[in-house]
Amino acid sequence: MTTASLRPLLATFAFLVTTLHPIAAMAEIRMLSGTVTYRERIALPPAASVEVRLVDVSLADAPARTIAETTITPEGQVPIPYRLEYESSDIVPGRSYALQVRITAGDRPLFITQTRHPVFAGGADRTDIVVERVAGATTSPAGRWLAEDIRRGGVIDRLQTILEIAEDGTITGTGGCNRMSGKATITGDSITFGSIAATQRACTPAVMHQEAKFFAALQDVRTWRVDPTRQKLVLLDGAGNPLIVLAQH
Repeated sequence: MTTASLRPLLATFAFLVTTLHPIAAMAEIRMLSGTVTYRERIALPPAASVEVRLVDVSLADAPARTIAETTITPEGQVPIPYRLEYESSDIVPGRSYALQVRITAGDRPLFITQTRHPVFAGGADRTDIVVERVAGATTSPAGRWLAEDIRRGGVIDRLQTILEIAEDGTITGTGGCNRMSGKATITGDSITFGSIAATQRACTPAVMHQEAKFFAALQDVRTWRVDPTRQKLVLLDGAGNPLIVLAQH
């Protein structure tokens, strides 16, 4: 091949170098990092995941456009660290960008961002994010509950079998005849009930039978779940079988 015949190829190569090199230089991988936390003193269930997104929020009347996202399975509780990679070429001067977070357990939303966390706006990037609890989301079995069913055998009408669970696991209530107290150990969606202390009143045989069945069922409980639509707490054994169904009271 002669020098003359090489000239067009060299010219094409030189054109590609001068035009493609700036594009490659513009598309740098950059990083945003920070933490995700919330104010409630409650633990996340083991199945929780944290989704962090970088979005374009320039248009107030249109959905935010996702620029980059990452999903984290927390190894501990909050604050949860994250690192989010994005391409610098995706950030256009004059547009508005923000970070958004969702914490979910399966398909159930637990926490979301409800205030804007802007980035690339000329000031300090707001990468430490506080999320808000979703209305109706339950990440703890804490509350005051009325038993509706024990071991699939129902309960006595108008007999109040009450279980109160505090955020620290302290339990109080009544089996239907006697007042009770004790402590539950709650880790994510796991729960076990320790020894239960109860008063020693005597009631009718039917009431005493239900109370004994309730106390015994509590000892076999290993997990919990809440149905937020029906406002029910379900306590289950290690195989996932419902032992006690309770309603908010």
